[in-house]
Amino acid sequence: MKHLVLLGGGYGNMRVLKRLLNSSDLPENIQLTLIDRVPYHCLKTEYYALAAGTISDHHVRVTFPDHPRLNIKYGEVTAIDVKEKKVLLKDQDAVSYDDLVIGLGCEDKYHNVPGADQFTLSIQTIDKSRQTYQILNNLHANAVVAVVGAGLSGVELASELRESRPDLTIKLFDRGDMILSAYKKRLSNYVQNWFVEHGVEVINNSNVTKVEEGALYNHDEKVECDAIVWTAGIQPSRIVRDLDVEKDSQGRVVLTEHHHLPAEEHVYVVGDCASLPYAPSAQLAEEQAEQISQVLLARWNDQPLPEMNEIKLKGVMGSLGKKSGFGTMGSTALIGRVPRLLKSGILWLYKYQV
Repeated sequence: MKHLVLLGGGYGNMRVLKRLLNSSDLPENIQLTLIDRVPYHCLKTEYYALAAGTISDHHVRVTFPDHPRLNIKYGEVTAIDVKEKKVLLKDQDAVSYDDLVIGLGCEDKYHNVPGADQFTLSIQTIDKSRQTYQILNNLHANAVVAVVGAGLSGVELASELRESRPDLTIKLFDRGDMILSAYKKRLSNYVQNWFVEHGVEVINNSNVTKVEEGALYNHDEKVECDAIVWTAGIQPSRIVRDLDVEKDSQGRVVLTEHHHLPAEEHVYVVGDCASLPYAPSAQLAEEQAEQISQVLLARWNDQPLPEMNEIKLKGVMGSLGKKSGFGTMGSTALIGRVPRLLKSGILWLYKYQV
């Protein structure tokens, strides 16, 4: 028997499992093991709503596949021994593998801002999102909440929190001249104006230099806050950061065109930890997983490796509360009700077809 081990039950590895377990080309001598800390797949793209209190916990959970070829093991990965082909687990025996797909996701990146790791809230894991929900929704009326970082996560969290807690004072700190400045001006103008119209204070050209209990410093000017949520950057998980392999300037693992380590063809990396010419996203992880699945099946069946086509993303959809949104499809910018409905539809399809 050959043993494929998948680390992390995120979007990438869920797609790998779907493709392999449903494939008639999966050889009989292949056994699959998925290792994760929690007993379900988590919809990370919806953590902002969980933290804001507009959806409940069960809305962001999807059951792992039930299949006779799949073994699910719950545990916390502490290290990967590439030379010995073993995955080390906390308080459990190591797990040996023949092939490995690393999909351990990302963590907050604090950019060496003093106090940021200690005094801010997070929505990077389901457990941290639950903690953030408890704190945000227990705040007193007129409390001040700072959201540091106005990328997709920060924008969605701030808008959702505005609908969940209209009594709060929300400050959104954005390093750019305008919200989502990397997108078309029509889209970024729409999002910025939505916040203005809904009473969210957008602080453009911000630079958070320090965080302490009850306050942050923007350009060294103190801003008192009752809660601070950090959405200002991500980095690969510590397990991947500790791997002695080539990485890019963002700390992501450099891979061959077939998505494995250059020096080890049996170790693949999918999702946020992989060095790819796009910003990390669930969609990117799924598209990469499609190609990894093709490579694995070809190798197991002693077939030539398939040519890897350039990954093409379909677009981005974001929400501004429950009734409005924004997005891109190809070169087209979408604003208003339509992208919000599209996002809801995509999420529904994913949950019930995963």
